[in-house]
Amino acid sequence: MRFDVLTLFPELFDAVLGESIIGRARENNIIEINAINIRDFSDNKHRKVDDYPYGGGGGMVMMAQPVCDAFDSIVKNLSYKPKLIYLSPQGRVLNQEIVKELSKEKHLVLLCGHYEGIDERIIEEIVDEEISIGDYVLTGGELPAMVLIDAVSRLIPGVLSGEESYSQESHYDGLLEYPQYTRPYEYKGKKVPDVLMSGHHANITRWRRQQSLKRTYLKRPDLLEKLDLGKEDKELLREALERSE
Repeated sequence: MRFDVLTLFPELFDAVLGESIIGRARENNIIEINAINIRDFSDNKHRKVDDYPYGGGGGMVMMAQPVCDAFDSIVKNLSYKPKLIYLSPQGRVLNQEIVKELSKEKHLVLLCGHYEGIDERIIEEIVDEEISIGDYVLTGGELPAMVLIDAVSRLIPGVLSGEESYSQESHYDGLLEYPQYTRPYEYKGKKVPDVLMSGHHANITRWRRQQSLKRTYLKRPDLLEKLDLGKEDKELLREALERSE
């Protein structure tokens, strides 16, 4: 999968997305991440990319020309138009369902805004969708773009070691992940649950499902309300809650 990022700070992306799982995926050519400096496309000798808003008001607005020309540099040799996402507080709030949806694309272009926003004509001309990572304000779109790239990349075949690496994570199926344990068996008087030491895979699977249901009920009941739980899941949750009383 290919990601192109239109940004004023391209150096940030290699610093963050050049390491660990995403870094290895890039080295293995499973994903491609290109950070394009919008300033390189300014027709101003000072590489100016922003100006005062018409109608007055505080702050500066990113100009259409540098942004649109930067995008044109990406698509000029393509036989298709990649999906362009503007990271914006006005967009759909990113969740795992949107991540799954985006992972099916072959090429995403991410536009990172700054200042008081971007010229509306950019949105009208080239933006396909606006996406937010939450209802709060950041200084720019770079961090949201990195979050989106990381989340989507994990679903690209070959990025993780296998499907199990992400299919049992929190939010993948709408539930929070079950508790995890590693060595030592006992730490500060607390032991690993016996079922995990049993070697009985069916019982372990059942316990993990039950713990996911319980944890979601206690920590994120709003997620559980969105799910249509089957009879078995309802029974597992009932048992878990009765044991907690």
